Amino acid sequence: MSGYAMAPGMADISTLLYTTVGTGLCIASANAINQWIEIPYDAQMLRTRHRVLGRRQLSPIHAFSFGILAGTTGTAMLATMVNPLTAGLGLANIVLYTCVYTPMKRASIANTWVGAIVGGIPPMMGWTAVTNSLADPGPWVLGAILFAWQFPHFNSLAWNLRADYSKAGYRMMSVTDPKLNARVSLRYSLAMLPLSLALPYLGITSPWFALDSTIVNAALIYGAVKFWRKSNEKTARQLFFGSVIHLPLLLGLMMVHKASNTEDHDDELELEAAEPSS
Repeated sequence: MSGYAMAPGMADISTLLYTTVGTGLCIASANAINQWIEIPYDAQMLRTRHRVLGRRQLSPIHAFSFGILAGTTGTAMLATMVNPLTAGLGLANIVLYTCVYTPMKRASIANTWVGAIVGGIPPMMGWTAVTNSLADPGPWVLGAILFAWQFPHFNSLAWNLRADYSKAGYRMMSVTDPKLNARVSLRYSLAMLPLSLALPYLGITSPWFALDSTIVNAALIYGAVKFWRKSNEKTARQLFFGSVIHLPLLLGLMMVHKASNTEDHDDELELEAAEPSS
């Protein structure tokens, strides 16, 4: 819940709990309905053929019903216990994932950009849970960071799964245009630099985050450059696992360097210095 942690203003444990559970239910809803739609295609892929629906360990009607129930419960919880804006974002993400991204996977490589939007919305939900507003640039920058990260992460994964995706009829960049797949991974890895630097520029983090984030993003870019120069199983795996380490590290540094945290620490030091010694 990086968005929740980074948002300005007073936050409380109960709101964090309802936001986490409500968002989790929305995610579960989207995943369940997605798997319900893709039953015949998942059965053709090595990576997904052992899912419970493909193995008929769960009936399609039960999976669909769970998806609807989880989405309804999650959206209602966010609307009543958090705020309607956060609930609207959660509902929009369910619809975008199941009604746009899922069918688009078999029609156009643009599905990856839609999927990246889906991945960028949760941190915005965390921010709005605290502020009930999207007027500040903060949630948009956080969403953009998660949006950009999806490409090196997913495209490197898709490279080693391209035979599976092709067999199931999915229109992924790794299948239709492998060179574009690598270029897009590098392009959005490079985009992580200015997006991260926007946070200290906007006063959301301290200036130290500019240094730390540049080091972390440079490591991601290094992996993306290797994948771009020579796409193979080794460079794809390196970029994928590098991205898995990169995101929590970047978000963790972001929270450590949150501007209010730094200011509070500086205030404490000033108070200690001002106290007369006994």
